[in-house]
Amino acid sequence: MLFLKNFWLPTPREEEGSLHVNPKLNMQCYSNTNVYPFRIFPPKQLGEIEFAPITIFYGGNGSGKSTLLNVIAEKLELDRSSMFNKTPFVEDYLNCCDFELAFGLERAPDGSRIITSDDVFDFLLDVRAINEGVDHERNTVFEEYAELNRGKRQLLQGLDDLERFQKQAEARWKKGTRSKYTARRIPSELSGKSNGESAFSYFTQKIVERALYLLDEPENSLSATLQKELARFIEDSARFYKCQFVISTHSPFLLAMKDAVIYDLDCVPVTVRPWTELANVRAYYDFFKEHAEEF
Repeated sequence: MLFLKNFWLPTPREEEGSLHVNPKLNMQCYSNTNVYPFRIFPPKQLGEIEFAPITIFYGGNGSGKSTLLNVIAEKLELDRSSMFNKTPFVEDYLNCCDFELAFGLERAPDGSRIITSDDVFDFLLDVRAINEGVDHERNTVFEEYAELNRGKRQLLQGLDDLERFQKQAEARWKKGTRSKYTARRIPSELSGKSNGESAFSYFTQKIVERALYLLDEPENSLSATLQKELARFIEDSARFYKCQFVISTHSPFLLAMKDAVIYDLDCVPVTVRPWTELANVRAYYDFFKEHAEEF
């Protein structure tokens, strides 16, 4: 499914024209050289981007792939969880960009969003904080259980004694172990999963059918096995659930997704290339060939 068909970055002339009349450059608090995101893509000779159901921006650190993803997300006004740290020139840059949606759409469909590494890490921190709170409560109940079993049998002398009497009766005579006693008194952990498993579940929760998703290096925190699972999930979501994906990644497992169109931002001009020709993938290939006899 195609929701986003084309995106146009400003030409070198448009960039310099915008900067030439930009009053910020005459203010001492702004640098004449640090005008991010201006002047990043003209040296790469990247102007128009044509999209497929799965489009990938590949490149080394500092190649601009995350910047490109954020520029598209901001121009399309996509939902995001974590804040985008804008420079004073971002809005001026976005005014120089343009895009075309399919089906006569005026905006991306509901549910469309950008998911960044910060979103996933914030989610993992939230899970950890909740689980640590559960762990603290669990220890408190463990101590209560032990104390109830150590203490003398509570005689019920009035309503004030009722709650402790009931707890002591449950701890001593009701069938079940300390774990069962505890489980009845505290919520389950939000997740008993590893960081990688939780990160993977974050994507499966956020991605719904018929929407556009921009994923910034989603392989972070994922093992090789989970990267392969994520690749299958993305392929299935594009094929069966009418989703469109634009992804920045180094992962060979994601780069190898069937029918993905890959823009190599390390090339000048930026070129669409098969995944088997990308430098990062070749590095893996050469490494395993060198160690082939050890397998």
